[in-house]
Amino acid sequence: MSLYDAMLAAADPLQVPGLSRFFKSGPGQYGEGDKFLGIKVPVTRSIVKACWREADFAELERCICSEYHEVRLAALLTLVEIFKHTKDTRCIDFYLSHTDRINNWDLVDLSCYPLLGEWLLPQKDRSLLYNLARNGRTIWEQRIGIVSTMTFIRHGQLQDTFAIADILLHHPHDLIHKAVGWLLREAGKRDRAALEAWLCHSESLPRYLQMPRTMLRYAIERFPEELRQRYLQSTI
Repeated sequence: MSLYDAMLAAADPLQVPGLSRFFKSGPGQYGEGDKFLGIKVPVTRSIVKACWREADFAELERCICSEYHEVRLAALLTLVEIFKHTKDTRCIDFYLSHTDRINNWDLVDLSCYPLLGEWLLPQKDRSLLYNLARNGRTIWEQRIGIVSTMTFIRHGQLQDTFAIADILLHHPHDLIHKAVGWLLREAGKRDRAALEAWLCHSESLPRYLQMPRTMLRYAIERFPEELRQRYLQSTI
């Protein structure tokens, strides 16, 4: 059975209302108009595990263009598997040419750093991520720019996360605030002193006084409580 057909066969209509609410697909919400089959992520992962070896790029094209959220996710997770096992750079080209189909936070977060992050890790020019953060056509492309740096953080390379966080420091959307704060928190788990230095310095006001409150809360979540409160009360 193909990846596409296996996903359709796993549909569970009882799960659709909950997933639609969770991914904010109602009128005026960030996922407005998206459609769901009712397949949770562990089920999608199990289907991908069974099907990825037989999936070619024509099948991935069929899946990434689906109206169903979970089928697009299956395409992205299959790309991750193919790239992990083969390092086939066609996976990167495919990903970057279909960012218009990567249109919710889970689709970004489960795919970008195992693909773009891993591809860029061995000393490649990382300006692609800066361009996405600065000039992305959607909040999802901008989110790819910051979340892809997770791979670098896991290898002790924090500077790109801090630099791209600077680009997005005054972004208006809450989903970017959460993503930037999350990645800053992960960087701080590696090197709290480096995160504090970034938070407390800039050419004008300290960054922690400029950044949106949600971003700050996420960034300092793992700090000792007394220190965390000093940041929240602006007494650093």
